[in-house]
Amino acid sequence: MANQLPSPVSTSRPTVPADDSSRTFEMRFTSTPRGARLARRLAAHRLDTWGIPYGSGPHEEIVLVLGELTANAVRHGHVPGRDFHLLLHVCALTRTARIEVTDTRTERTPPDPAKLHAPGAEDTGGRGLLLVAGLATRWGWYLRSDGPGKTVWAECVCATPT
Repeated sequence: MANQLPSPVSTSRPTVPADDSSRTFEMRFTSTPRGARLARRLAAHRLDTWGIPYGSGPHEEIVLVLGELTANAVRHGHVPGRDFHLLLHVCALTRTARIEVTDTRTERTPPDPAKLHAPGAEDTGGRGLLLVAGLATRWGWYLRSDGPGKTVWAECVCATPT
């Protein structure tokens, strides 16, 4: 079976395979540092209950990627009065965790994954997506089809949840 990779930039939402062993957590959070922290903590707890335990390599990688994406949504995608949306989907069939963070700011988009470059020594930011690119199997973004904004997504290989 050929694996069809979605374009890193598209206007449609990639489909996520669903089966009986798939797990999904999604929630809206305030677009604040507190909201990003809460999203990270709730997702970490959910992963643990799904059989990807605290302290394991896959758990730590998924939570770190999720933390970077939620922090970016707060820092670069913040629109006053608007929340960000987190979707965490773990699929035992494909042994992947997919993280999607959606904000409502359209004009500030991430770089193309192929054009990501390291910041200079004096730069105070720009390292988060390098971390995501290093830890995730693949990542990208697409514009929302149902409103303003974008979704930044990443997929990580993980242990099969119990």
